[in-house]
Amino acid sequence: MKIGFNLLLWTINVEDRHLPIIEDLKKTGYDGVEVPVFGGEAAHFRMLGRQLDDLGLERTAVSALTSPEVNPLDPEPAVRAKAVDFMKGVLDCSAALGASRVVGPMHSVLGHFTGSGPTEDEKKRCVEFCQTVGALAKAAGVVVNLEALNRFECYFVNTMADLEAHVARVNHPFIRGMYDTFHCNIEEKDPVGAIAKNVKAIDHVHISENDRGTPGRGHIDFPAVFKALKAVNYDGWCTIEAFGRGLVELAAATKVWRDFFPDPKQVYQEGFTCIRDGWAKA
Repeated sequence: MKIGFNLLLWTINVEDRHLPIIEDLKKTGYDGVEVPVFGGEAAHFRMLGRQLDDLGLERTAVSALTSPEVNPLDPEPAVRAKAVDFMKGVLDCSAALGASRVVGPMHSVLGHFTGSGPTEDEKKRCVEFCQTVGALAKAAGVVVNLEALNRFECYFVNTMADLEAHVARVNHPFIRGMYDTFHCNIEEKDPVGAIAKNVKAIDHVHISENDRGTPGRGHIDFPAVFKALKAVNYDGWCTIEAFGRGLVELAAATKVWRDFFPDPKQVYQEGFTCIRDGWAKA
């Protein structure tokens, strides 16, 4: 198991000014960081990858579709084509970064709703979209881990059962799923039980407290989560995802209107201990 930290706590665009934070994550003991990839040039991510190599940090990437202009569920082929183009850019930058995978809700537009659940036509469009993206992901050598989101952020895939069914329909080795403790805490009747039940869709894990704050200071049963992951022989990333008010670009989508911790250091220092010790005891 590897322990990572998602840099969305600070930014959607990692720059040199964030290096002191990343250096402290390394000192804390993290194996890697999860880097936001929402645009930009491959050259920038290639340089960042070299900087992370120098620090001895591995990396994954995180992204999302944030505009209806790149909606893979849209009935207009031109809009769906833009979604494919966006994902090609994400995959190219993730490959330049040296990321093994890019994770997130890249099946539909974050925070975009139609007023009803997904239609059969939308499901078919998304399968076609993901199969196309899967071919691009294979060419880039970067796995895509799709994420189920709670009903307040997404209407297409809310539960782990939804996610597992979608990934099975796509049936591409570079399109996989992931488990997020925050979203499962909202949508699953048995968040821990969903791990064994939907193990085929778990190829990455986000560790996120029920309030998006410091892992271990809320009511998520992390000891039970780690025990369940060990029981299914999970040996991938456990990456902390937390959010604060500072990230204006995602505040509306993540519904973060107040501070959940006094300082980001509390999140990554206590969070690291929560995972390291909890995993060892599981």
